[in-house]
Amino acid sequence: MELPFSESWKIKMVEPIHKSTREEREKWLAEAYNNVFMLKSDQVYIDLLTDSGTGSMTDRQWSAMMLGDESYAGASSFFKFKEVVQRLLGFKYVIPTHQGRAAENVLFSYLVKEGNVVPGNAHFDTTKGHIEMRKAKAIDVTIDEAHNTQLEIPFKGNVSLEKLEKVLKENKGNVPFMVLTVTNNTVGGQPVSMKNIRETCELCHRYGVPVNMDSARFAENAYFIKTREKGYENKSIKEITKEMFSYVDSMTMSAKKDAIVNMGGFIATNNEEWYEGAKAFCIPFEGFLTYGGLSGRDLNAMAVGLDENTEFDMLQTRIHQVQYLASKLDEYGIPYQRPAGGHAIFLDADRILPNIPKEEFPAQTMTCELYLEAGIRSCEVGYLLADRDPVTHENRFDGLDFVRLCIPRRVYTDNHMDVIAAAVKNLYDKRDKINRGVRIAWEAKLMRHFTVQLERLK
Repeated sequence: MELPFSESWKIKMVEPIHKSTREEREKWLAEAYNNVFMLKSDQVYIDLLTDSGTGSMTDRQWSAMMLGDESYAGASSFFKFKEVVQRLLGFKYVIPTHQGRAAENVLFSYLVKEGNVVPGNAHFDTTKGHIEMRKAKAIDVTIDEAHNTQLEIPFKGNVSLEKLEKVLKENKGNVPFMVLTVTNNTVGGQPVSMKNIRETCELCHRYGVPVNMDSARFAENAYFIKTREKGYENKSIKEITKEMFSYVDSMTMSAKKDAIVNMGGFIATNNEEWYEGAKAFCIPFEGFLTYGGLSGRDLNAMAVGLDENTEFDMLQTRIHQVQYLASKLDEYGIPYQRPAGGHAIFLDADRILPNIPKEEFPAQTMTCELYLEAGIRSCEVGYLLADRDPVTHENRFDGLDFVRLCIPRRVYTDNHMDVIAAAVKNLYDKRDKINRGVRIAWEAKLMRHFTVQLERLK
């Protein structure tokens, strides 16, 4: 008899979580202006808002934290961390930052100028925000197939080389770099193939344009290359990772995902000019070059996490749980971005709530309904997150409207996945009775979804 799949770790510590009543959740959500970011964590039963900084660290990471060197300059923790980045990823120059958006802020402050054009495969919220706040333009060059949620292809996060070349041709001399995001979060945590990474970089370099890899979930992307792309089935995750980064000019990373730490990020490059330019922004924004906004214990945990999570067993266990949730949703006929991605399930809100017009934000409406149903906090990745067009100030309704069920690493059991699936099924079964959505009462000018205040329509 073949043994069933099981996790590659065992549980050493647990944290109690508490259920609430629907009456309590109605009150709490109203007080949060129907924005789940504004809920208190103890008002949440199962928290799927993000996998950023919410994973469970290993005993080796906790042990390494006790050895953190908290020297202001020249800390041994930095050099341990730098060695791991150089060995695993192949970059010479390394700048730590306190998280991914800080890495973007430091690098983009040097590279992005007003009027620039920055193509990418569906820039995520902070990436696009850092481009647009500098009065530059982010252009999506993801393949068209990514927008068909029910189409199953192995590398749905790929760059369209035709779209990319059009942008490069039309904006010669005005493209400081291209952003290549692995995995492609905005279109459902979808991977990018090694072939597409290589061809994208070759095309950009032909036009004299460097490539920066947004690398928050690079290890998960490497897992999909190993399991889906011919010729890589016998390569290790570390070998695949090294090849991925060999094609690009730099990387920015939120280490709170694939390094499984509570806080941390970094910039890495082989471009000495970029390194020298970014250094000038690191010191005033983040701190000295050998700590970059982090404590020595954070740097130690990040170094161990990078090493551990570029091993197949850890990744297989993590991605298997996402696939398990997908299989339960398949049983119930729930539409989501197919195939299941590496870190989350992206529910197709337009299909699930067909009675809610785009102007009433279906995904945000479903995010609220899911919390009221079962105390589950998810995240809207759709029309609200897309912000307004900086020129016309109109809402951007041309993308996908997802409810993201983001699974923290090594935190919840498959029993929790069963609860999540049942709650989504309950909403799906009464979808015809959900006829009104939400409207914006107040919003920030940039990255509004974090702080927006909403009113439920009746």
